[in-house]
Amino acid sequence: MGFLDGFGLTFGKLFDERVTTEYPEEKRPKALRTHGRHVLGRSEDGMEKCIGCELCAGVCPANCIYVRGLDNPPDDPVSPGERYGYVYEINYLRCIHCDLCVEACPTEAITETKMFEFSFTNRSDAIYTKDDLLVGDDGRPQHLPWEDWRPGEDEHTSAWMRATAPSGDASYAGKIAWSSELGYGTRAAEEGQTEDDSVAGAEE
Repeated sequence: MGFLDGFGLTFGKLFDERVTTEYPEEKRPKALRTHGRHVLGRSEDGMEKCIGCELCAGVCPANCIYVRGLDNPPDDPVSPGERYGYVYEINYLRCIHCDLCVEACPTEAITETKMFEFSFTNRSDAIYTKDDLLVGDDGRPQHLPWEDWRPGEDEHTSAWMRATAPSGDASYAGKIAWSSELGYGTRAAEEGQTEDDSVAGAEE
């Protein structure tokens, strides 16, 4: 291709339909099961789902999760188990968003949103504590100042966990088998799942 032919090709592309997105003013749609920023969920009664078992920390290949459990106070339990997550930290300078922590969690406590834009100004901001990760009283994730949240990015929180629970058992195929969440109730069925199916039907 000659010199002028190259310029001609470039000039011709000026009139083609654009395929780029004017980010950050506009975002491209994200996949339903995008692995984004984690959250710690709560049941509809407000109790924390995390029981401090530390399985998520044990399975993490990046060693970015630190959990310490503590016995539940008998007069005012934090979680439905004997223990609860007293300390919970995720270091996002290490996290690779593999989602193994979500699959390992026996209580569906740790899940992921579709939000993945971070803009840290210092290293300490990248270490999320339990206060940062735990959903609010309305069940929605905390919105920290350096996070770029857009409408709808919390709607499919825990989609990946719900698609693989419980542990890939074939008898649960097409069944809604996940628990309800504070502020959202029982999440809607995903592709291949139906609202009227239940775990009870799978056990028959």
